[in-house]
Amino acid sequence: MAADTARAHDALFAIPPDLPRDEWVRAGMAAQAAGLDFDTFNDWSAQAGNYDERAVRDTWRSFKLGTGLGAGTLFRVAAAHGWRMGKGKPQKRPIRAPKKAVEPSRKPAPGMSPDEVWARCEPATAQHGYIVAKAAAGVPLDTLRVLPAGDALRIAGQSMAGALVLPAFAPDGALQSLQLIPPPGAGKKLNLPGAPMAGASFTVGELVPGAPVALCEGVGTAWACWRATGHPAVACFGWGNVGKVAEALRQRDTSARLVLVPDTGKESDAAEIAQAVGAAVAYMPQGEPQNFDANDLAQRDGHDVLAGLLEAATAPPKPEPRYKLLGADELRNLPPLAWRVRGVLPAVGLAALYGPSASGKSFLAFDMAAAIAEGQRWFDCRVEAAPVVYAALEGEAGFKLRAQAWETSRGRALPDSLRIMLQPFKLTDSQDVIDLADVVPRGAVVVLDTLNRAAPTADENSSRDMGEILEAAKTLQTLTGGLVVLVHHTGKNAAAGLRGHSSLFAAMDAAIEVSREGDRREWKVTKSKDGQDGTAHQFKLQVEALGTEPTGEAITSCVVVRDTAVEDVRAVKLPQGGNQRVILDALRELLQKAGPFNPLGAPASCPPGRPAVELEVMLPRLAERLTVAPDRKTERARDGITGLVSRGVVGCDKGWIWLA
Repeated sequence: MAADTARAHDALFAIPPDLPRDEWVRAGMAAQAAGLDFDTFNDWSAQAGNYDERAVRDTWRSFKLGTGLGAGTLFRVAAAHGWRMGKGKPQKRPIRAPKKAVEPSRKPAPGMSPDEVWARCEPATAQHGYIVAKAAAGVPLDTLRVLPAGDALRIAGQSMAGALVLPAFAPDGALQSLQLIPPPGAGKKLNLPGAPMAGASFTVGELVPGAPVALCEGVGTAWACWRATGHPAVACFGWGNVGKVAEALRQRDTSARLVLVPDTGKESDAAEIAQAVGAAVAYMPQGEPQNFDANDLAQRDGHDVLAGLLEAATAPPKPEPRYKLLGADELRNLPPLAWRVRGVLPAVGLAALYGPSASGKSFLAFDMAAAIAEGQRWFDCRVEAAPVVYAALEGEAGFKLRAQAWETSRGRALPDSLRIMLQPFKLTDSQDVIDLADVVPRGAVVVLDTLNRAAPTADENSSRDMGEILEAAKTLQTLTGGLVVLVHHTGKNAAAGLRGHSSLFAAMDAAIEVSREGDRREWKVTKSKDGQDGTAHQFKLQVEALGTEPTGEAITSCVVVRDTAVEDVRAVKLPQGGNQRVILDALRELLQKAGPFNPLGAPASCPPGRPAVELEVMLPRLAERLTVAPDRKTERARDGITGLVSRGVVGCDKGWIWLA
């Protein structure tokens, strides 16, 4: 889940925030649906020249889930601005996304600069409504001002007369901006237009080298922390500014004990900032409502409770190192490899199923997909059930018949967890990859049949093009968290394996080769990183009749069935000598010359494609090969054929015989 959020963050920051409002809102709604929080949306929005934190917050609160927008929308918008899934590592979320500097054309109007407004203000008193509401009696007032009654300053249409004025100082101590806070019920807390707050702060108390310093989102929490401990507290004018202020404080005093004091809901961001600057975090008690802060705690439980919480603050645990070095014991205790098809396909990774045209590889891939979706053994291999998405990119028109043939032969419906996708799809289009991943269940097997149709414009022999294909396939696999199977062709020389650049086979975690010689088909594992390769499994395509065309022609398709003929013959104890050996050798020779396969009159039990002859026609020709008394040859020939039939070497039905 963390990886999914990182990709969403990466996509959002690839979109310019200076969008028309409706597009900006759409991007924000998609970001929320993708799991991103307000602070991420706010940091992204803060890069726009017309940034207004209050407007951003109000817009975020207006977003409703269930609008039909999802992560796919975010990725599509990002892709339209040049973002590509998997191109480089996801951007690490900045501690605070900097706001753009004020352009010359956006300079404060006359009388609106921080210095000019500050010069018009009067000293603040403890009776100001905001100070009273925050129970902040006793806080230092010498750095606070109040805008006089009747002052003409208006921000966003709201009169600021009577507002408490907080100076916002840059790291070098210069007055950078102002925050104006009306008495409760008289309006919103607003920042001075044209004077950005990025990196600015306001300190309650006096900074002492090496002493504790609390960093808070607003001045109310800073007052509460100062009153609870007597140590300085810094108001950062918004959580998005805390990281930048913390960095500046750490550079100024490397020995200071910085304590971040996040509101409820900001815990993970606080931990990230603390790890970056070497700070501790004082978390609010568990179970508190969203945005519950230190001032709320002090007013409810007392400043001594808040003091204990601040003193007990600790640094968040260090994240797990990126690389972990394992010893022999750790290796032995690692979980076993997870198989999807035991010894054939892993549960996670990339695999290929390949063979020449007309080898039956697509029928085999579909049969394997159905077995995985059902959790049924496949060619005696144990299968762990999983959802399967089969992208039929070739032969789409006949896929309905293929599915119908499978159901007819098995006598049951296809499993619900097998889903078919018949629309065009390109691995080389990052948006196609994202959109397909959006509808694939987590941990599923995705079969792309075929790779050629999934990358129609790519040069398979080019290392560059093949690299892009593999990168896209790996991205699809990462997004879905399961197995991606590429159905592919062999080249002109089938013995050379997968068609295209050698990097394709090298990148596979498993590979299955399908071959055909006449009517004999087989598949074998040619690559398995942790399994055994080389074992061959024979199969055949069995024709299933599905109905009749209006013209009277039969509607048919094929299904995969195991071909056990070789195994059956190996299981039979063949004759070692005597009359049966002579008759078997003679029968093989004569059947090769018997003419057309399955001649008219041969029984239906004779396997398709096998030569068959009438026993009474063949008997005299077999008898003459025996070296016994002439009057006993026919009798001995019948005995020998009977013995071969009983051993399963020769098939016999309705007066016809054939080699089994």
